[in-house]
Amino acid sequence: MDFKDYYAILGVKRDASADEIKRAYRKLARKYHPDVSKEPDAEARFKEVGEAYEVLKDPEKRAAYDQLGADWKAGQEFRPPPGDGGFYYRRGGPAGGAGMGGAGEEFGGFSDFFETLFGRGGMAGRGGEFRSGPAGAGPGARPGAQEFHFRQAGPMRGEDQHARVQISLEDAYHGASRTLELRAPSGGKRSIRVAIPKGVTAGQRIRLAGQGMPGANGGAAGDLFLEVAFTPHRLFEPDGRNILLTLPVTPWEAALGETVSVPTLGGKVELKIPAGSQSGRRLRLKGRGLPGTPPGDQIVTLRIDTPPADSSFARTLYEEMASKLPFNPRHDLES
Repeated sequence: MDFKDYYAILGVKRDASADEIKRAYRKLARKYHPDVSKEPDAEARFKEVGEAYEVLKDPEKRAAYDQLGADWKAGQEFRPPPGDGGFYYRRGGPAGGAGMGGAGEEFGGFSDFFETLFGRGGMAGRGGEFRSGPAGAGPGARPGAQEFHFRQAGPMRGEDQHARVQISLEDAYHGASRTLELRAPSGGKRSIRVAIPKGVTAGQRIRLAGQGMPGANGGAAGDLFLEVAFTPHRLFEPDGRNILLTLPVTPWEAALGETVSVPTLGGKVELKIPAGSQSGRRLRLKGRGLPGTPPGDQIVTLRIDTPPADSSFARTLYEEMASKLPFNPRHDLES
């Protein structure tokens, strides 16, 4: 995925104040709002501006983003920071805002870059007592708008915190116990021991009760939610609980049929390739995906690889096939 320079998107310096960021956002949001803008790429720019503001308006998200450093360039290929843990932060930003918020969310959600850093829940609202009513008391109050009100006395439960954790498909298949190091936006670190349940899927959240922010006035601590993401695997690609695998086969295995050994997350199994198979044929290994109720399957897509004609013997075989096999794979293309 490409790195996004949120400061450049809003046209502000890295040390810009909160007010400067808000003013820049308001100006660009008005310029590119799809309902009024005549710019050809207005909707895309509006989403981009909204995503940048979602991060830079929130001190914790901004601090986490700043940890990536200033050397990144917009469009540069980006890989998440190494390690099992990720940033952790409270959900959402300060109550209130520019009055034009929700740009990215309103027009189809945020980018993969945003979700890699902050997870899919990164744009949700902050917890607290919530009620309907005029937002503000002045002439700009909006009927029906909502605002937060927090209790000031009595036990208060600590805020929930959220982080993103990358695990391997093997850990998701077998289950595991791991020690994760989480980095706070302030720069602090803490380690926690986490049990990875069997069959966990990408996007699923693991709840660690009492690991969030401390409570106040005797209130209970909040919870820590870990959103699961998978590290790329050299063989497999997850699709929910199903596991996808591309299997190279020889032309004669595809034409004549053969039983071959196939890797799965649970170990190698035998797979019968039907005679007459073509490249792209999908075969199902039932119950060989991620554990669950029901478990996922492993979907095997055949890819026919031809041996190179890199010797006189191989060339002779190919020439003999060409002369003796009346086969034209482009028959349907001919009128």
